[in-house]
Formats: sequence, C-alpha cells, structure tokens
Amino acid sequence: MLPLLAIIILKGGALLFACLLGLFSCFGIFEFYRMALPGRTLEVWLAALSGSALIFTPFAAGDLTALTGVGLLFLFFAILFLFRIREIADAAREVAYALLAFIYIPFLLMHLVMLRQTEFGVQWLIVIMLIVMTNDSAAYYIGSRFGKNRLYPLVSPKKSIEGALGGVLGSICGTLLAKFTFFQQLTFTDALVTAVVIGMLGQLGDLFESMLKRSFGVKDSGTIFPGHGGVLDRLDSILFAAPATYYYVVYIFKG
Repeated sequence: MLPLLAIIILKGGALLFACLLGLFSCFGIFEFYRMALPGRTLEVWLAALSGSALIFTPFAAGDLTALTGVGLLFLFFAILFLFRIREIADAAREVAYALLAFIYIPFLLMHLVMLRQTEFGVQWLIVIMLIVMTNDSAAYYIGSRFGKNRLYPLVSPKKSIEGALGGVLGSICGTLLAKFTFFQQLTFTDALVTAVVIGMLGQLGDLFESMLKRSFGVKDSGTIFPGHGGVLDRLDSILFAAPATYYYVVYIFKG
C-alpha cells in the first residue's frame, strides 16, 4: 500500500486523498465493531458509511462542520442503540464503544485531510510518514537488540524503554532527512520538536490500540494485511500523530 499512498499524496489532489482516507476509515470502523460489538450487522454498516463521510467534512464551509457531524452522529447512534437493545446490562457499554469508534477513527483521521489543505500540506504528510516509519523501525531493532526494561507490560509485554527511546531517535533522523532533502522550510527546532512530540504520540497511539485489543481479547484488529494485521494495526500511530501535527502547523509552524 505504501507506493499507492505515496503516489496519491504527491500526485493526487486533496479530494482523492480524502477518498483513500475514507476507505481506510471504513475498514477501520468495521474492524473496531468486529472486536467491540460482534453481531451488530446493521450498526456496523451504518457506522462505516456515516463515519467515513465524516472524513469529507473539511471540504464543507465553516470551522465547526466536523464537530457538528460528530454531534449528529452521537444523536443518531444514541437513538439507534436505544431502540436496538440486546441486553440492558450491556447497553451503556455498547453505546460507549459505538461512539468511541467515531472519535477514534474518522475524527482523528480527518485531521490529515485538513493538514493536506495547508500551505505545505504534502510535505507535512510525508514528514508524518517518515516519523512513524523511522520510529517503528528504530524502536523494533533497538528494542530487539538492547531492550531489557519493559515499557508497559500490562498493555504490551514486548515493548521496552530502550526501544521507545530508540524510536524517538529514529524520528529525529526522519525529520532531519526531510529538512535536508525536500522540506527546507523546516527549521531545526521544528524538526526536533515534531520528531519528539509526534514520535512519542505515535508510540502512545500504538499502546492505545494494544490496550483495546487486549481488552477485547484479540491479537490483531483484522487480517487484511497478511502478517501485519488489519487497517487499525497500520494506522494506530498515525491516528494519534495526525491532530498533533495539524495543530502544530496551524498555530506554531511559521514556514
């Protein structure tokens, strides 16, 4: 998928990029509902379609469009679950899971569409990819070789503190690579701050998804990528990195 994603980021417009994210969102919601709410066939289809539509709200006029969309989805699904109760003891938990899916997947993913529409949006999208990929790779190899102290065994028993620190160093290498190749507008401060903050948030996103999977009793969110799990397993770091990057670009980055 990486070559296709790179081509769409570099050559495709914002709308085509949003369509790809809408597809990811659809699969992600399917996977989330399969883990959290098995057997909810009608709800999962409605959630996948309406949640994916949320990805396109940045193209509508008004800054509050996305929040309005989330509010309407809350009302709709709250009423839907009210009249489709399976077990009254599980009702509140099922509604909470259903609504968490919208905040966790399309709402966070939507920030990539908004980021794409900023002045250096394409460059920033590539920076996010570099940060996440270099973080994951460095954390894996350094953790495998030098990892002795467990980072958070309750959530992810194999991750180590050494691997996490190595991942941050990998992120710094990724942002410096961006600065010296295709993104000269990136200052050293921008490179270091975004590498550390986004790199750490990416790791937290990975831990958050691991927590959800362990809570639901599954190993992978899906099987769409053989040997690598599902869409959520590939997006977990980016979901947490996307809003942080967008707000950094809007409120701090000077270009």
